[in-house]
Amino acid sequence: IYRAKGKVANLRAIANLYPESLQIVVRADSDIHNVADLRGRAVSIGEEGSGTLVDAQIVLGAYGLSRTDIEHYHFKPGPASDLMRAGRLEAVFLVAGYPADAITELAEDLGIRLLAVDGAEATRIRLAHPFFTTTVVPEGAYPGVAATTTLSVGAQWVVSADVDEDLVYGITRALWHESSRSVLDNGHPGGRLIR
Repeated sequence: IYRAKGKVANLRAIANLYPESLQIVVRADSDIHNVADLRGRAVSIGEEGSGTLVDAQIVLGAYGLSRTDIEHYHFKPGPASDLMRAGRLEAVFLVAGYPADAITELAEDLGIRLLAVDGAEATRIRLAHPFFTTTVVPEGAYPGVAATTTLSVGAQWVVSADVDEDLVYGITRALWHESSRSVLDNGHPGGRLIR
């Protein structure tokens, strides 16, 4: 996508906030046990233009699959969860900090599992795309879901280089202010990882 559009030179990073985990969700009673089992299945691989879609295509490729090998759809997490609940989707890709509300609700409603992204495939992905790191979605992140090894990417806080320096300084100062620490630590679990 970005190669065709050319280099974007006017972006600046304020912070690398927290890891966003690649989560591949299937029903607890599904006969899908690994990424290769997605062949021929109805799968939401993320919205067009999203990071989830880019990451899903990389992961599928590492397991010898492409979009044409699955019945692929491009839904946001909420609608994808609704379609899985209705039996119209068999798997959902999501790249987000855990727990994601739509997935928590799905786990509570019908029971889910997460597919692992590990082994030789994960190693190949990390070597080709060093922005991925290995992570574990811990047991209990979602009700009834075991710890699952997967990949993650850093959530970046990015701003245009044209934004006023004083504004960016104020935003950055507010993020790292000591009073923000308690808000981050007591909110979403991902907030604790913002350091």
